Amino acid sequence: MRNTSVLPREAAVLRRAVTALAARARAERGGDLSLNQVAVLGRVMTHGPITPGEVAAQLRMLPQSLTRTFAALEELGLLIRMPDPSDGRQHLLSVTAEGRAALRAEMAPRDRWLARAMNDVLSPEERAQLLDAAELLQRLVAAGGGVAVVEP
Repeated sequence: MRNTSVLPREAAVLRRAVTALAARARAERGGDLSLNQVAVLGRVMTHGPITPGEVAAQLRMLPQSLTRTFAALEELGLLIRMPDPSDGRQHLLSVTAEGRAALRAEMAPRDRWLARAMNDVLSPEERAQLLDAAELLQRLVAAGGGVAVVEP
């Protein structure tokens, strides 16, 4: 009888598949923003208003390594920084309307590529299975305090 535990090689197959999909989608990006800028905008859009430290923690980075990214996004008018009403020492980040539009523009080529690929390669039943699998992947991402999805 087969062990019902997930084997490391099964986990590796899944990891390679989702990594390859993410890399392929990144290759289709709009390209006007850096990958860090897209990650930060997506995080703030999904979870904001949010502190810079929280953004960094969710992205598994040090806040200092995102200082230039935050500043560049502010300078572009895509992100605003405001005082945290509950802690005067902190600031909260929010995405502006321009930031939401820029993020949508970054994601649109990825979404178009994936929609074409899904239509060309998958049957309607397989597409439904893939959407079910996407929900399972979201649960895996959230397991153990993981990082939530960045992109809208």
